[in-house]
Amino acid sequence: MKGDGEVAAVILAAGEGTRMKSDLAKVLHEICGLPMITHVLGALSELSPTKTVVIVGHQAEAVIERLSSGEQGFEGLEFALQSERLGTGHAVMQARPALSGFTGTIMVLTGDTPLLTGSTLAAFLRFHRETGASATVMSAVLEDAYGYGRIVKDDNGDLLGIVEQKEATEEQRLIGEFNSGIFCFESNVLFPALDRVDRGNTQGEYYLTDVIGILRSEGNRVAVFRIERSDEVMGVNDREQLALAERMMKGDG
Repeated sequence: MKGDGEVAAVILAAGEGTRMKSDLAKVLHEICGLPMITHVLGALSELSPTKTVVIVGHQAEAVIERLSSGEQGFEGLEFALQSERLGTGHAVMQARPALSGFTGTIMVLTGDTPLLTGSTLAAFLRFHRETGASATVMSAVLEDAYGYGRIVKDDNGDLLGIVEQKEATEEQRLIGEFNSGIFCFESNVLFPALDRVDRGNTQGEYYLTDVIGILRSEGNRVAVFRIERSDEVMGVNDREQLALAERMMKGDG
């Protein structure tokens, strides 16, 4: 992506993964012999990011050690601790010191989407820049998008915002297009918008998704990049999904 401006990445990897029924940090569960987060880092490496900040929390030391040593060690990673898990917006805020002075595009990813490909990330970044958007969300479509934040658009098909499952109306829950949890933000707007996010929701958390509505209300352009293969952004949350991801990675899914 040379010549198109710099890109930095923030990877959310602080979760406990309680549905895995294991004390091991979720992102360290292995798929095809590697922690699932290393597959995300592998896809991301195709963009040659200037900075990559991994947000750690549960078993932070174990995650840092695994990603910094051995054959799968990644050079140049920076880590930020989310000691208290107060939502995705709060997680991204922990990267602020590491990204101080960075002027470019900040891509936010989750560490539990091991089927994501570098070509999809490259197309996503290219789309974001070509549209001139301040923020772009990667979306996909499922017949039943239960549990995911829904992509809400106006009558012209323009993005209005993202509504989390627990905040959604009955009508909004019928929407099949969902938020993958992967975003591009221009650095000059991300953290000022995060400063305006509050916890006035059913979860009492700072939602990163609220940034989209805030930016749009301020007159910034926000966009949606919809991918065809929803399995690329399938989050791995339990043992069944872990096994499914492994089968799909091996071509047996």
